[in-house]
Amino acid sequence: MNAEIPIVTPLAASDNTLNRLLENPAAIFPPELTVHEATERIREIIKTHFVTYVYVTDRDNRLLGIVTMRDLLLAAPDTRLDTIMLHDPFLLKPDMPLMDAIKLTVNKHFPCYPVCDDDGRLAGIVWGAKLFAAQAIEISAQAGSMVGVDKEEHTTTHWKRSFRFRHPWLLINLVTAGMAASVVGAFQGSISKIVALAVFLPLIAGQSGNTGCQSLAVALRGMTLGELKPGRARFLLAKEAILGALNGFVVGILAGIGMWMFATSQHTAEPPLILGITVCMAMTIACTASSMAGVMVPVILRRCGADPVTASSIFVTTSNDIISMGCFLGLATLLLL
Repeated sequence: MNAEIPIVTPLAASDNTLNRLLENPAAIFPPELTVHEATERIREIIKTHFVTYVYVTDRDNRLLGIVTMRDLLLAAPDTRLDTIMLHDPFLLKPDMPLMDAIKLTVNKHFPCYPVCDDDGRLAGIVWGAKLFAAQAIEISAQAGSMVGVDKEEHTTTHWKRSFRFRHPWLLINLVTAGMAASVVGAFQGSISKIVALAVFLPLIAGQSGNTGCQSLAVALRGMTLGELKPGRARFLLAKEAILGALNGFVVGILAGIGMWMFATSQHTAEPPLILGITVCMAMTIACTASSMAGVMVPVILRRCGADPVTASSIFVTTSNDIISMGCFLGLATLLLL
């Protein structure tokens, strides 16, 4: 290691920034060093450290470039490092949030990444394996956050602590479920007159709910990977609306046929064909609205400063239940009563 060039030792960081993953690079050399001299130094360094890249810095520890082991091996012994180094390498910032670093590196898989401050001074390196391990932890935490499971909860967490984590979420869900139940209560007269509606009500809500969860998963994945930028939100909204309408229509036809067969076998007073058309129309509208909600809810929450991963699921589920049930029962009341 070049002893004349100081290494910026990372601060002990307990926050969720890249600082906590920083390590000191093993091979830092000046640009005027030759390949032969660098190779001799590396032979000593590898006795105690693992070397992947050679980092070329100036006297102020500013990163000038990176030399790969392949280029070092193929170059002539008297070649200077600054003639074979990779200029303007991809780098990260030490105070960068961990999720931002993950977004930047998701399509750039390297063994390690140089980390430089705002002045370009080399602060350390981050190993790709550690960064991807942190990414796996963050992604696994997202799945739990969507259903009220705190990222600190594990299989070994005491049941009292788990209860404290989960119970508030269930209370909020109780309130939102009550809102959906009030929609059904508003059409109680229609359900009492057309019993077949009660049979297919869970089908409409379930299918549109799955559609909304699909679009929500795509939206959250886009946010995590940095793909869902402000200008792309409208494109994704239009795409999910089209997909929701197509999927809703196809599934709606099958559900409508099922309703027609059910109504025919039960000899309902209402025309089986009208019941089937009602199911098809409601399914199409509900799936379209649910797909759009899966995109709109996390985008709006992010703009409001809330965590879209934690809060999106409950809002998407509530809006889906209200829209799907209200649409189905409203159409049935309009067309059949």
